[in-house]
Amino acid sequence: VLDGSNPTILYGYGGFNISLLPRFSTIYSVWLQAGGAVAIPNLRGGGEYGQQWHQAGMREKKQNVFDDFIAAADYLIDNNYTVSSKLVAVGASNGGLLVSAAMTQRPELFKAVLCQVPLTDMIRYHRFGLANIWSEEYGNADDPEAFRYLIEYSPYHNVSVQDYPALVVTGVDNGARVDPLHARKFYAQVKWFDQDHGTEEPILLYVKPQITTGIDDVTIRADETSRQYGFLMHQIGLDPTAK
Repeated sequence: VLDGSNPTILYGYGGFNISLLPRFSTIYSVWLQAGGAVAIPNLRGGGEYGQQWHQAGMREKKQNVFDDFIAAADYLIDNNYTVSSKLVAVGASNGGLLVSAAMTQRPELFKAVLCQVPLTDMIRYHRFGLANIWSEEYGNADDPEAFRYLIEYSPYHNVSVQDYPALVVTGVDNGARVDPLHARKFYAQVKWFDQDHGTEEPILLYVKPQITTGIDDVTIRADETSRQYGFLMHQIGLDPTAK
């Protein structure tokens, strides 16, 4: 019903020529059965429309990805699918960069953000672990030209005094690809600059130990997922037992 009442997940990725295609998701199934809605926009930077679509979200054009995601949020609100008080943003890795950038640029759009294993310090990301392999996608701040566009959107460097939405930012201890320093620094920066210093909307950090294999991995993932999406449901008043 297009009355603005639908608790909605906006999920995005927008990078590395990766296409987000229709698939079954247990998480989304639970969300939908509880009465929520899910929106997954195809953003520039992905591979859904070919290499030109990918290139339109790379390097100096990375802001296009954030603009597309923000435009999707505006569309959902303008067309009465939902309202900002019932809209949550979710993204992981490059998608974590996406939602942290969208959150710093348009904090009023979202009630809550789940920012999983993100890149947030785009000036120093290439100096840790294996992350330098992503210089082709993002650019490298050691290059003065790349520095100029990276500093414009780097989420960590663009946190300011704002009323930020509720936030859970996660990292993986000893992560070789995405160092947990990104999660820690972004959490600390938002916590410090948030207008109410997190007393109204919770701002939380969770850095988990290195993932193991086998049944323990499944158990850990199930526990983490239930807590993280339970947090989002709580923020927007979605009861998973209602339907």
